[in-house]
Amino acid sequence: MRRQVLMRKGSAVAVAAVALTSLAVGPAAATGRGPTPEVAWKTCPAYSDDVLRALGVPDEKLPRVRSQLTRMECGTVSVPLDHRAPGGRRIDVAITRLKAVDQAHRLGSLAVNPGGPGGSGYLMGVQIGSLTTDEAARLGDRYDLIGFDPRGVGLSTHVDCEPLEHEGEPPTGPITKEAAKAEYDLEVAFNKACGDSDPEFLRRLTTENVARDLDLVRGALHERKMNFLGVSWGTWLGAVYRSAFPATAGRVFLDSVAPPHFRIDDFEDARAMATERDSTRLMAWLARFDDTYGLGTTQEQVRATVVALVRDFDANPRHYTDLPRAVDGEIIAMSAAQPSRAWPMVGQVLKALRESTGPTAPPIFKDIVVGPPETPPPPGTPESGNRTMNQAAFCNEDPSRLDFEHAWADFRQRLAANPLTGRALRFSAGCAGWPLPVQEYRLRHGTGSLVLVGHRHESVSVFEWTAEMKAAAGGKAYTVEDDVHGSVLRVPECSADMLAYFTTGRIDDGCQGVPLPDGPDASGLMSLAPTG
Repeated sequence: MRRQVLMRKGSAVAVAAVALTSLAVGPAAATGRGPTPEVAWKTCPAYSDDVLRALGVPDEKLPRVRSQLTRMECGTVSVPLDHRAPGGRRIDVAITRLKAVDQAHRLGSLAVNPGGPGGSGYLMGVQIGSLTTDEAARLGDRYDLIGFDPRGVGLSTHVDCEPLEHEGEPPTGPITKEAAKAEYDLEVAFNKACGDSDPEFLRRLTTENVARDLDLVRGALHERKMNFLGVSWGTWLGAVYRSAFPATAGRVFLDSVAPPHFRIDDFEDARAMATERDSTRLMAWLARFDDTYGLGTTQEQVRATVVALVRDFDANPRHYTDLPRAVDGEIIAMSAAQPSRAWPMVGQVLKALRESTGPTAPPIFKDIVVGPPETPPPPGTPESGNRTMNQAAFCNEDPSRLDFEHAWADFRQRLAANPLTGRALRFSAGCAGWPLPVQEYRLRHGTGSLVLVGHRHESVSVFEWTAEMKAAAGGKAYTVEDDVHGSVLRVPECSADMLAYFTTGRIDDGCQGVPLPDGPDASGLMSLAPTG
């Protein structure tokens, strides 16, 4: 579940107790007033190899993806813009279907969502069938995999606000109160302009409305039950769907669980705490390899070294002649906030920056900061996510909408509470200025089949949220012993448990997940993007 704090021009879209449930398939009317829609089936979009590569498909996987695309069916379902007025304006929800390979033993339809809000799930069925583990791909043996773009995204009806423009480079060093106030005012003006641009449509970009759309999709597919697999924000969607439609929700599996009660200030507090907490594991790992990194032989020593490095780079920013802007403590904090897959590279970057004397930047650091040259996506590349949907869905459901003084006080408190990684946070107005009414959704505790997957050490979806969601909604908790957001689809042991759940309705208590790097030579990528 990722909140895009700003829609910056050119920025990338970033990117559930087990009870046996009847999975009999047959015609059923969609819950709610109005007639049950039908799927308007149509020719699927064509995707060139260049487009697939732009979507992250490696060359060796292209034939497998192509085989999935040849089986994919595409269509749209017409749904009310306002579910309280089904006779009013209608919008389209774009869906795909990969029919179960083993039709003789078919168990039903399984809708999938990758997160967001605003993420495109149109091709997620194809991705599960070709880019995950073999165990995850077997979901398509006995289930029709249903991908879809939620309202506001991709091939579904959507709108786009103009991106927020920032003048020049951000200042070096910790943000001042004056700069924060200017940023706050800019974001408030943007939020108001965006919300006012199409209020009739934007006010109806909520998780509950997406869940209601999904149940109409279920009816259009003539299914009695809709099973669901969601990751990140998709876990909130799955929880809302099961709460709103207990009679038609089937087996629901939610990986990297969202909080059951949403406020942006609480959301940011929890993630900042979890990031600082997980950094202690990084410090201990770096201490094991002091011969390589030279940062200290104990967790405490490494932490002291890195905290001192944050403060030194803030007090004395490095002006490397081959980089466009100075390097300050924010970069050190971002490095310390990385998940475990990146730890070998984090160690190299911290060592290089600590030892650098200039005038040019350490090569390994420069490679990360500069990266490969940006190229425009090839023609026909689908939208991977919609920034306006992300903003609207968060802000329509956020009751905080803090004034500047409270937003600034909260930000300062996060910095003080998280001395190692707090500098990786960025100040934001959140949803202040959003002109549309707050529409909170309160979950109902249910008894339907539900698996809630929490990752013990991750910071994107905080581990404590799993217990909170279980208390609010019910279900069975399943713990992954890693820090990798939504990793179940990428780890064979975990994927096998997920497959067993969707096949039998039963699951054990957890899996190990992504292992820690073996040592300094392990490969991994890191991202130097601000958190929060």
